[in-house]
Amino acid sequence: MSEGRSIDRGAIWKRFGSPTEQFGSANDPRTQEECGVTWNEKWLYRDPEGHGNDRLVLWNRYDLQGVFTLKPDGSVERDSLTE
Repeated sequence: MSEGRSIDRGAIWKRFGSPTEQFGSANDPRTQEECGVTWNEKWLYRDPEGHGNDRLVLWNRYDLQGVFTLKPDGSVERDSLTE
């Protein structure tokens, strides 16, 4: 399920700031599957504390597909943006 209807790119940028790394782009026709969603742009935010809890923000075009925490053990947890 896409969360993109209520949260746009500007809101994510304002909340989390500039990503550490970006993969793909909104206009990239190539898609990938990760965290159970299809995306063509990924914003990666490295854990500033260095504990390995990185944040992934996945987009398909301009629609937010989800925000996830990538844990040091490789597991992924979906973040709730409604809190």
